[in-house]
Amino acid sequence: MKRRILIPILALVILISTVSFKSDFFEIAKQIEIFTTLFKELNMNYVDENTPATLMDKAIKGMLSDLDPYTVYWTEQDVEDARINNSGIYIGIGASVRTKNDKIIIVEPFKDYPADKAGLKAGDEIIKVGEILLSDFKDGAGELLKGAAGSKIELTFIRQGKTETTILTRGAIDVQAVPFYKLINTDIGYIVLSKFNRKTTVETKAALEDLKSQGATKIILDLRGNPGGLLKEAINVVNLFVPKGEVITTTKSVIKKYNKTYKTGRKAVDTEIPLVVLVNGRSASASEIVSGGLQDLDRAVIIGARSFGKGLVQRPKKLTYGTQLKVTISRYYTPSGRCIQALDYWNRDENGDPVRVDPKEYNKFKTKGGRIVYDGGGILPDIEVETAKFSPITTALLKDQAIFDFATHYYYSHQLSTWSNFIFSESDFQGFLRFLKKNGFEYETETEKKFAEAISRADDDKLEKYIIASYNRLISSIAAAKEKALVEKKAEIMSLISNEILKRYFYREGLYEYQVINNPEILEAIKVLKDEKKYRRILK
Repeated sequence: MKRRILIPILALVILISTVSFKSDFFEIAKQIEIFTTLFKELNMNYVDENTPATLMDKAIKGMLSDLDPYTVYWTEQDVEDARINNSGIYIGIGASVRTKNDKIIIVEPFKDYPADKAGLKAGDEIIKVGEILLSDFKDGAGELLKGAAGSKIELTFIRQGKTETTILTRGAIDVQAVPFYKLINTDIGYIVLSKFNRKTTVETKAALEDLKSQGATKIILDLRGNPGGLLKEAINVVNLFVPKGEVITTTKSVIKKYNKTYKTGRKAVDTEIPLVVLVNGRSASASEIVSGGLQDLDRAVIIGARSFGKGLVQRPKKLTYGTQLKVTISRYYTPSGRCIQALDYWNRDENGDPVRVDPKEYNKFKTKGGRIVYDGGGILPDIEVETAKFSPITTALLKDQAIFDFATHYYYSHQLSTWSNFIFSESDFQGFLRFLKKNGFEYETETEKKFAEAISRADDDKLEKYIIASYNRLISSIAAAKEKALVEKKAEIMSLISNEILKRYFYREGLYEYQVINNPEILEAIKVLKDEKKYRRILK
């Protein structure tokens, strides 16, 4: 009897599923047909000339613009760039660069790589590659720097107002996931983990084992500024410190096949060694899986500032002609169940901005040992350090390149022979404030942006003349508040300026050597690791 009832029910479920699938399929086919006919008619009849590729590119960007910023369309070149980025090896000039106003600005030349050997410095503005003026080049200017290993290219650049040239020989660039590690205080191993590519686990494990052989009985894992990368590598890094079979992260989606649980699958290197993990507002994605997993398993003390909060999982989907769609498929959750994602792109405020959860609405979760932790996006450290934070005013300074440009100015007006005697003093900070005023840096806060939009709308509504005086007084008050904020956030600003300056003289290696002695977050980590009772108390 039960079997007779079951068969019709199963048939009904299959019928409903089929109808639902057909309904979705019809709707998709309908919308594609509408778009195809519109695209055809637009190209054939529009009054001015348009290229199909340009129109399609705009259409794709428009379709994706209201989704999260990580769901993007990749051209063939984008696909290749992603492959190279994950591999950790590429052919290039050996420098991080920024494109701005028909210039390529050198952000950081890597020691002993082509850009460095060619004499390029941070702050140099490349205006010509070979015979091609960047102002005349309409495609991605960065493509001009690419080429075969051993090939030479003449670069014309501006440095401190003077035009200079150099010959650069392109070469293979090995991007190290672990650019620095060192034994400090005779028994503490310090490891900088800068990215999660295919070499991450191998390099981190090698550094850990080498430090242990040198006498390290405690470890600091530095994930500050690490933007993330490969999920598999994040799981394996946690696995170096926790045993096989532990849940590190889960992914959840409305699409069932993307609901997965990721566990450690290997034997750990050391499950007992005291461990501190450093994070800040630029530690994202895979970095948050590592720090969140170790925190929830009570395996490490987390120190620094709340991490970025990038908890959306992407997967590339192949399209035609070598292109791809990198599409968000699910969200990351820590072992305790906390969602890593900070911004809700599917529920936006009246201005169209993604919603951030109010701290009053954070939810409590428990670690494996019963400690209370909270969600709210990102990983909140067990110990917060002021210098690790990125306040709105600091973020504005970074965005407007004020700190970068001041470091360039400092480099060409000061002599430094060694990192060990470097001190960014109070008088230097006052010099920074004068530099901002002299160069007219107009770093704009989010508040100012909103008020500017409001006054623009008031003009459209013919109301500006009635409120402009009040608006100007308000802007003056904001300017005064910004000056005050610069002083209030002096510690974090000075820390960032120091880092940028030290890289100019002594590269990353010199910066790390300086930080293990002077950086407040590292010093706090050393302090906690030296105090065994405090370390254990935090993890209880």
